[in-house]
Amino acid sequence: MNPWLLIIVAGILETAWALGLKYSEGFTRFWPSAFTVVTALGSFWLLSLAMKSLPVGTAYAVWVGIGVLGTVIFGVVLLGEPVNALRIVGILLLLAGIIALKLA
Repeated sequence: MNPWLLIIVAGILETAWALGLKYSEGFTRFWPSAFTVVTALGSFWLLSLAMKSLPVGTAYAVWVGIGVLGTVIFGVVLLGEPVNALRIVGILLLLAGIIALKLA
């Protein structure tokens, strides 16, 4: 399978488990906690498969970047986290970094 597709799916799963951490309330709620563990394991597994053919630094940075972008966006949409100019600039810089690493 295409390692870049694996990284994208792994990044989406990273977003999912990060949000799951919030909803698990410190692993005190069973279903959100189970969701968090399953999505984290899936994310790490897909990342490890992608690293078979991608440089570790690039794969890890893109994975983290996708996770950060997704978590920030869903934090704003689902959790009502604040949006301001500096946050938007930060998101755009992260996106630019991910694109640069993909093209490098």
